Amino acid sequence: MGIFRTKSIAEYQSDASKSHLKRALGSLDVTLLGIGVIVGTGIFVLTGVAAAKYAGPALMLSFLLASLACGFVSMAYSELASMIPVAGSAYAYAYTSVGELLAWLVGWNLVLEYSVGASAVAGGWSAYVVGLLKSAGITLPAEYTMVPADGGIVNLPAVLITGFLTFLLVRGVRESVTVNKILVGVKLLAIFIFLFLAAPTVNPANWEPFMPFGFAGVSAGAAVIIFAYLGVDSIATAAEETKNPAHDMPTGIIASLLICTLLYIAVTAVMTGNVSYTELDNAEPVAFVLRELGYRFGSAVVGTGAIAGLTTVLLVMMYAQTRAFYAMSRDGLIPKAVCKIHPKYATPHRITVIVGLAVMLISGFTPINVVAEMCSVGTLFAFIVSSVGVMVMRRKYPDIKRPFRCPAIYVMGTLAIASCAYIMYNLSSMTWERFWVWSAVGILIYFAYGYRHSKENK
Repeated sequence: MGIFRTKSIAEYQSDASKSHLKRALGSLDVTLLGIGVIVGTGIFVLTGVAAAKYAGPALMLSFLLASLACGFVSMAYSELASMIPVAGSAYAYAYTSVGELLAWLVGWNLVLEYSVGASAVAGGWSAYVVGLLKSAGITLPAEYTMVPADGGIVNLPAVLITGFLTFLLVRGVRESVTVNKILVGVKLLAIFIFLFLAAPTVNPANWEPFMPFGFAGVSAGAAVIIFAYLGVDSIATAAEETKNPAHDMPTGIIASLLICTLLYIAVTAVMTGNVSYTELDNAEPVAFVLRELGYRFGSAVVGTGAIAGLTTVLLVMMYAQTRAFYAMSRDGLIPKAVCKIHPKYATPHRITVIVGLAVMLISGFTPINVVAEMCSVGTLFAFIVSSVGVMVMRRKYPDIKRPFRCPAIYVMGTLAIASCAYIMYNLSSMTWERFWVWSAVGILIYFAYGYRHSKENK
């Protein structure tokens, strides 16, 4: 059947050889892209909400559970990214392994993952900016810093930062990566300052009760903060712009995941060890903890680092979104004119502007907790399909060169699927309803346009 037709690896290699995207990234760039997108919202925004509402101090276990699931997934992604080094990440992997319809659904959910996720990040960025300015004696009008659901008119800071990064992404990947490197440095410095100031005052009594919501709360917390780990997929979208994807992609994916997991657990332990988890339900928990400890200057420094960190997350997520669209347009599933490459900047400028406008609208008018959970379900769906895909590819292409081979592939793949499915199971029913509605809309669009215009169909 046409909906199960696949695209060969040879076709993808041909696409990559004719690509107008610049190969400008090395393994360090890829690792920093990963840190740029993984370390950010999870530490600076979602830790507070997840600890207060879901897991308490046991949020440390939530991060461990989420990182374990992503560890299995990252092995699958590393093999696929080294074997199929093209833009599109999970979408491309699904197209070569399980067929066009599932590939479209993965790509469609990547739209959900990145656009909605970027909007959540923009909302967190706004909260830190407002908090930092307030600590400096500058109070912005509340109606222009909150979404309508919270009593405001529009979250204007979120809209403005999204507009600036859209401009930067149109200008080129090299410029974007340079900005990312600088901001990742600032972000890591802020995290180490927080640990240095707050770690000596940790009171183990604040970790009691350690698991106030039971293991169900730990699982629910993992379902919310898995959002932070979508960087695994974001990195893979850069494969077509790396100098040596066979080496750079596995190195970047695995290194960034290990570094970020250690940082997440350390920050969560220190945060919940200084302040009761019940007090952390806000969008700037790291700066809040330092203010509670009396470190007004330290809070301002960490707040500045958080702003830098969230900027990198927003930058990489919007970048990944445009590359996913680019891969889908090249296959004919969406109009090619939308993803035309700019003759001077060598970027898909039209879709970058469209994505930027969409993120502005969502972040300006939608509450952060709603968009974060929506992003998690899209991420996990893409992870599961990719984990199935890597096992299918072992059977379908047993002799093809694999620069990186996932060890114990069927064990790793099965564990990746089971762990991601378990975390998905713990998402709220409202999130599931939105996911099914979103997928149904995607299927309608596929049969209305993509099925007939697919390059494989012709």
